[in-house]
Amino acid sequence: MLKNHPWRTFPAQAISVVALMALILGVLSGCTTAAAGGAVVTGTPIKIGASLELTGAFSQDGVATKQGYLLWQDYINSHGGLLGRPVQFDILDNHTDLNTTYNDYKTLITSHHDDLYVGPFADDYTVEAAKAIALYGYPLVEGTGVAPEVYQAGAQLKNIFGVSLPAANTLNSFVNFVLSLPPGKRPTTAAYATEADPYLSPIVHNALNALSKGGITTVYDPPDYNPNNTSTQYWDKYADQIAATHADIVVLGTATSDAVEFVLRFRHDHYNPKVLVEVSGPDQGTQFTGPIGGTNVAEGVFVPNGGWYPGIQTFGEQTFEQTYIARFGGNAAGISGDAVQAWSTMQVVQQAVEKIQSLNPAKLMAELRSDAFQTIQGPVQFNPDGSNADAVPFLFQWQQGQLIPVYPTSAAQENPEFPKPNWP
Repeated sequence: MLKNHPWRTFPAQAISVVALMALILGVLSGCTTAAAGGAVVTGTPIKIGASLELTGAFSQDGVATKQGYLLWQDYINSHGGLLGRPVQFDILDNHTDLNTTYNDYKTLITSHHDDLYVGPFADDYTVEAAKAIALYGYPLVEGTGVAPEVYQAGAQLKNIFGVSLPAANTLNSFVNFVLSLPPGKRPTTAAYATEADPYLSPIVHNALNALSKGGITTVYDPPDYNPNNTSTQYWDKYADQIAATHADIVVLGTATSDAVEFVLRFRHDHYNPKVLVEVSGPDQGTQFTGPIGGTNVAEGVFVPNGGWYPGIQTFGEQTFEQTYIARFGGNAAGISGDAVQAWSTMQVVQQAVEKIQSLNPAKLMAELRSDAFQTIQGPVQFNPDGSNADAVPFLFQWQQGQLIPVYPTSAAQENPEFPKPNWP
């Protein structure tokens, strides 16, 4: 599970002491909450259970996910609550451990008797959570489990509802852009390489299949490479082989480190493809542009984005941005993608519960399967396997020192640069 997925275009910030205190105060807010206009929401709280990676390898993402959940909790409680009752999250720390995650969700059901359950961070943790609560007939609405393995489990368990863009569809807008080019200008050959990663590999191979069906000839497609090799010579080998093909298009399933190394080696080889897209890495700001030599070197490089960016015109987005910045400071560019997905998860939960006016898990499951919803990540409608059929991926590109959306045209701030300018 990579920690810099493309839907996390704006990386999780380090959580400040002030932010952490705000989170703690949110948990301790109790059963009486001030609503909008000074009214007080009273009554038995609706308890929402989750197990998050608050310590361990994924702690930064787990804390940011908690941040998003509790931000929504405080917002909804200040606006009348849910079904007229206050909301209170019940969050356990799974210590980034799969077995603990499974057991935590069983505990939340059998001992804590929570009313609703939402997902942890990451793909395999989502599956463990869904397995645990499926035993008791509860749905799991979640935002960060997006890999194919999640939806394979969802097809069997029937209780996973992922509000975010399925990982396999991440490059769909990139494919659509390439195939939208006039036949006389359209690239004709493509080279592919990807880490052997359950998240990245399907993204690249799905793009390969789609571009091949669109008439783009594959000239390089080696076995997926070892993501744990940090030798520069290791990346150079793949970059040199790609350069030797003179492919018009290069599609790379990268994290930040190998994304940088490929660019450096392509420049060394004087190889300038017409189109270069890296699944993640170019979205990491100065972590990417610094090592490669600056934003002028990044000019024209594409990277996908999974569903949200500051200022996007989606349901409730302005409210989310304002609420987040009011609580934690900074600006919209610093908002964690994990918090975005957590808030989106709760938007779907809220809409479904309010539609049926009930917390009954069977009724809620039926509503989630049958209706459509709106979030800050865009529209949501669930396939039978729990994936979001309506999620729209965005294509970003470095232009004039900025990483901006360029496709689809309905979301574009500028037209895509094609072909990519020569390396400076």
